[in-house]
Amino acid sequence: MSNKKQTEHQISNLASKVLQNPNASNIQKTLAGSALSQSHTKNITSSEVERIAAKALQSQHYSQTTKSLAGSIVSQSDRKR
Repeated sequence: MSNKKQTEHQISNLASKVLQNPNASNIQKTLAGSALSQSHTKNITSSEVERIAAKALQSQHYSQTTKSLAGSIVSQSDRKR
């Protein structure tokens, strides 16, 4: 299945900065990588990354950066899951 939605330019820039930041958390890097993989492609979010993103959005322990990336990931997920 292909994805008709694509990562916004603003989220792509954020994801790029996260991946270049040596202090970024593993969850941020995972979400950033997924977001970038969906930029200008028809890739879809994997179920594993979708679960990680959903948990990040529900938790109060994650930064706004993490939640922004997670929101983008969830919005591009497979609706049938």
